[in-house]
Amino acid sequence: MKPKTHPKYFQATVHCGSCGTEYTLGSTRQELRVDVCSNCHPFYTGKQNIIDTAGQVERFQRRLERQARA
Repeated sequence: MKPKTHPKYFQATVHCGSCGTEYTLGSTRQELRVDVCSNCHPFYTGKQNIIDTAGQVERFQRRLERQARA
């Protein structure tokens, strides 16, 4: 094997941007920043957070109601 071909392996600190959770894992980078982690992701928590800034969800719900009536 050639020497110095493999990257360094670190105990990386992971920071979640959504919930602020920090934990460590092995990586080739010393620090990782993620938007969503397993503590706050809807798939793992079973809770759905709908962020509606433009009223799109309400418009969609009204459209579904109109179609159900017809």
